[in-house]
Amino acid sequence: MNRLAHHLGIHKFLTMLGLALYFSKPVMKHLVHIVDAMITKGFSGTLTDLHHGSFHPNHRTTLSHFFTKSPWEEETLLRKLQQWVLHRVERSSKRENQPIFVSIDDTICQKTKPSSRATHAIQGCDWHYSHAEKKSIWGHSLVWLMVHTMTQAFPFAFRLYDKTAGKSKGELAIEMLSSLDVSRPVYVLMDSWYPSKTLVGACLKKGFHVIAMLKTNRILYPKGTAIQAKEFAKSMEPRDTRLVTVGKERYRVYRYEGALNGLKDAVVLLAWKADQPMTPKHLHCVLSTDRELSDEDILCYYAERWSIECFFRQAKDQLKLDGYRVRGRRAVKRYWILVQLAYVYSMFESNSDVSDGLDLLRKRKGHSLVEFIYRAAKQNIPIDAVKKQLHVA
Repeated sequence: MNRLAHHLGIHKFLTMLGLALYFSKPVMKHLVHIVDAMITKGFSGTLTDLHHGSFHPNHRTTLSHFFTKSPWEEETLLRKLQQWVLHRVERSSKRENQPIFVSIDDTICQKTKPSSRATHAIQGCDWHYSHAEKKSIWGHSLVWLMVHTMTQAFPFAFRLYDKTAGKSKGELAIEMLSSLDVSRPVYVLMDSWYPSKTLVGACLKKGFHVIAMLKTNRILYPKGTAIQAKEFAKSMEPRDTRLVTVGKERYRVYRYEGALNGLKDAVVLLAWKADQPMTPKHLHCVLSTDRELSDEDILCYYAERWSIECFFRQAKDQLKLDGYRVRGRRAVKRYWILVQLAYVYSMFESNSDVSDGLDLLRKRKGHSLVEFIYRAAKQNIPIDAVKKQLHVA
């Protein structure tokens, strides 16, 4: 029976990552089918969709076994994917003569709270506070690390935040940063929940600079006096600031250089949108450990952090990062790694962002199916055999 042409593209990508050296043919076949199903329009995350959307020839239970019991090493897949991503990002950074950005943030994959009678609840779930929804929700909390340039952003690594394991989100971030070895200048970007003394220290130790949003109650030391940033800002007039344009936004910016709690010497920009009053409510504080950067560069670089928010949205909406029904801890982790693989593959094929990649791959799949049916008809393959392979029997 004919093979589907669009499966060859996925197989080629996996071979380019060097996975054929580590995985058996059956494992490679499963990976091809799973990536194909994930990039299919309307994919919901279930094993039924994984089976049906990729025209998998084996019974659906083999997929369940692949996630739960099969002995393949998901860490090997992740490592090879990371090597490829780093190589790609370093090359782009060199070509564009831009630094490499690393964004750290977390997201919650929401799940339904099981009843007390449920015998097999999804492992690793807990109550986590969602800043977006302003309440605690049940699910998995994942800390992610993205690696990007000004033009492309790739998911690089993640850790499950497990309250019972005793590691903070900052410690998980430090673990992931330790596997980053690059020769280009790096700026680690994070929102105001992350820049602890320990995490900033770990970045500086690796030779990475940090640009982060700070809470407005962070202590600064203008002229040696300890004062909260928001209190310090109250004494400022528009004439003490300068106007800075970032993209389409204009900001009034006051540049503070000196010590703050946990750092002897850094830059903190006190910034307000130009069309808003200079009140504590509208104040933004942005830290940069690189004192050489201009105000414009600090704010422009920080704006690159938006790419991790886009990743969370697209990975959940398009690839169902939070749609899994598998229950075991390892099976869930494997699912997340495969979503990451599908995401990077979509970007690779379009040499652009994930939306363009998915459009391209979905069109390609449509063409591949039409060609498959056409060839089968020319070869006089019985229509029932074609229907069976395309799961419409």
